[in-house]
Amino acid sequence: MAHTNDTLISPDQLEPTVQTALHVLAQLDAMLLGRPELHRLVLAAILARGHLLLEGVPGVGKTALVKALGQLMGLDFKRVQFTPDLMPGDILGTHILQENAGGGREMVFRSGPIFTNILLADEIN
Repeated sequence: MAHTNDTLISPDQLEPTVQTALHVLAQLDAMLLGRPELHRLVLAAILARGHLLLEGVPGVGKTALVKALGQLMGLDFKRVQFTPDLMPGDILGTHILQENAGGGREMVFRSGPIFTNILLADEIN
């Protein structure tokens, strides 16, 4: 799809978003020291509605970074620990049989952690 001027945001509309992003970035840099370039790239991925793969040895702050970003942006955060016995329903959710108020039973969907703003899939091996 080609973009036209009708689909672009005017500079007046963009300025508050830029200021908010800069504020979030400054807060992130204050909370987690030492990786400002990584913070900028992670924030850019979130703002672009993209996906992000963070790789690194244990203890370098990947989980802390994602948690802090979610907290600063007011987004829901969930973490899934990938194990050999992890099933699709553990991520997506499942239907369970539940009693209703009338004494009958019905299938109710319990959503899994994939239904969140930020999902950290940990230890994908």
